[in-house]
Amino acid sequence: MGSRLRQLRRERDLSQASLAETLGLSPSYVNQIEHDVRPLTVPVLMRITEAFGVDATFFSRDDDSRLLAELQDVVLDKELCPSPVELQELSELVYNHPSIARTIVDMHRRYCNVRDKLSLATDTRHRSSSEALAMPHEEVRDFFYARQNYFDDIDKAAEKLARDLNLQRANNRSTEEALVTRLHSHGVSIHLAQSTDIASPEITPAGSTNIAPPPQAAPAAAPAMSSIRRSHSNLGADTTQHRFDAETRRLYLAEELSTGQRCFRMATELAHLEHDLVDKAIADAGFSGEAAAALATRGVASYFAAALLMPYTSFHSEAERQGYDIDYLRQVFGMGYETTCHRLSTLQRPGLRGIPFTFVRVDRAGNVSKRQSATGFHFSNSGGTCPLWNVYETFSDPGTIKRQVAQMPDGRTYFWVARTVRHRSAHYTQPDKLFSIGLGCDIRHAHRTVYSQGLDLSNLGAATPIGVGCRVCSRSHCAQRAFPQIHAELHIDAHRSSVAPYD
Repeated sequence: MGSRLRQLRRERDLSQASLAETLGLSPSYVNQIEHDVRPLTVPVLMRITEAFGVDATFFSRDDDSRLLAELQDVVLDKELCPSPVELQELSELVYNHPSIARTIVDMHRRYCNVRDKLSLATDTRHRSSSEALAMPHEEVRDFFYARQNYFDDIDKAAEKLARDLNLQRANNRSTEEALVTRLHSHGVSIHLAQSTDIASPEITPAGSTNIAPPPQAAPAAAPAMSSIRRSHSNLGADTTQHRFDAETRRLYLAEELSTGQRCFRMATELAHLEHDLVDKAIADAGFSGEAAAALATRGVASYFAAALLMPYTSFHSEAERQGYDIDYLRQVFGMGYETTCHRLSTLQRPGLRGIPFTFVRVDRAGNVSKRQSATGFHFSNSGGTCPLWNVYETFSDPGTIKRQVAQMPDGRTYFWVARTVRHRSAHYTQPDKLFSIGLGCDIRHAHRTVYSQGLDLSNLGAATPIGVGCRVCSRSHCAQRAFPQIHAELHIDAHRSSVAPYD
């Protein structure tokens, strides 16, 4: 427990004497705890959780699971570690020296980026070496991953703005009016635009009582504000949903967006106009290139938008009260299924934590296009994901929620809820998008969700055995294995066959 307490003290910029005074202990007692000479007793642990607003699991070995899994990936790389390393040794390194373990993982990740992209950099025909080596999406993914998908100052600023604007839950029309008015205070006008080149008449400016209807029947989600104008400008691409022109201070929104979707796009632009917190978070991250910084900026602005439209305290309260019922929450806050799930994965405010969820979005081909984790669940960087995972089962029954108790090779068990979402296009010639959205948590939190009803969570023997990916999965007898293990020698008997292809 000592290293964890020392980490907490340094994060709060406290001396041992200051920490001792806060906890009502002697400085020598704190010193002995930090050096693992004395145990961290339950009464002292309760004082720490109350004083610093951290979950008691902050001091649990379970919180090291993600770092331990990442360190296992490092030692499985035979180019760097030809001799096997016992799991117990890795566990002790992670537990006693987490900073060193994290440094090793970071060094290995940088090494892999260079190694894996070197051939591309030297063989490229149309790009420079620096462009070939740059992997903005991976850099941004690590940026959110390292922060457990939670930004405290941004979250609290968004919640304060929601109070200032008096945003009403389950009333998207009222929310839209409040957002439009706020944007007007920044000199920004809102314009509906078609995503094609077809022009349409402009709605009369704000304040007019003679508002011309659109050329076709107004959709159910037509804007409630006369100050939203219909524009001759198109958005520049068939799939563009919003665009902000900084010179003219015009925000263009695709006219086929629902009220909730319009609110979300307006909220993302407010993130830049209200605070410099987004820019500060990006500047502090020290991204290697403009592409990564821009991608992260968009991601953090979207985080602000979700925090504004689903304020933390209110959202957390409803989630806890309703057993994290996604469909209930999306109706109460007027957001889509995917956006609501993503918000659930961010509930990590000190002193008011929700269930630490892992959020994932995959397509039929197994590509993981979004992944954020507040848990110890580890995504492998070697190969794809596991076909036994229930996120892939959802494609055979679109729109239906699938539940799964899944066990990893190291014995850790998780509870997963997955469902497909379809992003419908505005035109027949544009293809729809179909994804599977998964939310997972450690099995010890499953009983807090409405989705665990009717399941025997104590029968872990019935859990589905899954892995982080075939290349690093240790399950040698898996019939679904697509690739042999990268850390084991491949022995093939030409005169023997089995269900498992690489048994």
